[in-house]
Amino acid sequence: MLETTPARPDHAPADHPAVATEKIGVLLANLGTPDATDYWSMRRYLNEFLSDPRVVDYPRWLWQPLLQLVILTKRPFSSGAAYKTIWNNEKNESPLLTITRDQTAAIADKLEARFGDGVMVDFCMRYGNPSTPSKVQAMIDAGCRRILFFPLYPHYAGATTATANDQFFRALTEGRWQPATRTVPPYYDDPDYIEALAQSVERTYPDTKPDVLVCSYHGLPQRYLMEGDPYHCQCHKTTRLLREKLGWAEGEVITTFQSRFGREEWLQPYTVEEVARLAEAGKKTIAVCAPAFSADCIETLEEINEEIRHSFEEAGGESFTYIPCLNDDPAHIAALTAAIERNLSGWV
Repeated sequence: MLETTPARPDHAPADHPAVATEKIGVLLANLGTPDATDYWSMRRYLNEFLSDPRVVDYPRWLWQPLLQLVILTKRPFSSGAAYKTIWNNEKNESPLLTITRDQTAAIADKLEARFGDGVMVDFCMRYGNPSTPSKVQAMIDAGCRRILFFPLYPHYAGATTATANDQFFRALTEGRWQPATRTVPPYYDDPDYIEALAQSVERTYPDTKPDVLVCSYHGLPQRYLMEGDPYHCQCHKTTRLLREKLGWAEGEVITTFQSRFGREEWLQPYTVEEVARLAEAGKKTIAVCAPAFSADCIETLEEINEEIRHSFEEAGGESFTYIPCLNDDPAHIAALTAAIERNLSGWV
């Protein structure tokens, strides 16, 4: 992150406010993380997350009493226990925070090598810390008169990309000197991203391959698809492009959805049920990857590597491999940097 000492503009009167040297900001955004695993830290985080109408769109009068009086009295305990199993104890933070910071540093190095010190790179979270408003203000204070906002979601969904953009735009309403802005579109079919995914699979299976590669995506209510959200279709396209890049046959790479919440129908097939069905059908060796996540988090490290693994093994499966998210893998950093450079066109 660049630091700039504001100074009075040349030829300005002596009482003119100091102004930072103009630069361009690149602000990466991920979902979010609790500050700790204790009850109150988890409750604050879950309250912010589950109060977002983009995430849960039930009427407020119906949802908030249920959330505040029932869900948030119990769920912080179970969620905190799950986070404890994956917590980065050395840095006292969640893996998502650690990885996002590492991604940001790697991208900043590449952009500095390309554009010098005129581009400032930082990251924020939609929920929790570092908050989006605090990072937007920091960029404005540092002299960023143009900001490229990059939600780190390969696939667009109202509950991810859209709410991140919403928070970014809300933050802009607070400033008197509002910068020009752009947002990076989803990159679910970007060749560099598909290549990075394929490389991660090939590193895991250089000579052999599993009976089935399961591409497990975070789920959404089925209703969202019927109301026009493109997420479902974009996920299926990523799976198809990955399968074609690997050169594997149809049926050897499949699409499933995880992390169902509530009682209504969600996108199917559900990963936890599908892996059991595969085992029962005689598929003894499977691998699971999570193409919708740019960084490993609670849904991958705990849900996939524990709950979903257990479902497969309980049903008779013998070999379960979780292929980590792309994280700060060089091919992934190169793909993200290339997307940033395309979207900075005309600014640098």
